[in-house]
Amino acid sequence: MNKAILLPMLVLAGWTMIVWIWMYATRIPAMGRAGIDGTKMVGATGKSLRDDLVAAGEHRASWVADNYNHLMEQPTIFYATALALAVMGEGGSLAVNLAWGYAGLRIVHSLVQILSNRVVVRFLVFALASLCLLGLVLLALSIASAQA
Repeated sequence: MNKAILLPMLVLAGWTMIVWIWMYATRIPAMGRAGIDGTKMVGATGKSLRDDLVAAGEHRASWVADNYNHLMEQPTIFYATALALAVMGEGGSLAVNLAWGYAGLRIVHSLVQILSNRVVVRFLVFALASLCLLGLVLLALSIASAQA
């Protein structure tokens, strides 16, 4: 098993947990400022809470929550691919570089979304990260098909 490919995966997982903490550290005080009493909420969705926070002018709290949700989406492909490469005993320098590129760019994406939420910059960083992920997936597919 090639373990080098696992480190960027674990760094992104660790970053996701930092954003999770950041989300609650931001959202709970924002709810207080917006006069939202979480103990009285029944059946509310994340979207309804987001809408209430935005209506109260607490945009930044929703940016952190949005980013946390984004870290639950495309990175699942990254985690599965990195694990597949590790199980196949692969994860040479190209795979590791693509994995670090993806993890690093997703962290930058988080910081852009949470701190300034400049959509054009966010999109550019997301697109670059997606290209790293595409390369990693194609590499894993080629290795898997050669081993089959």
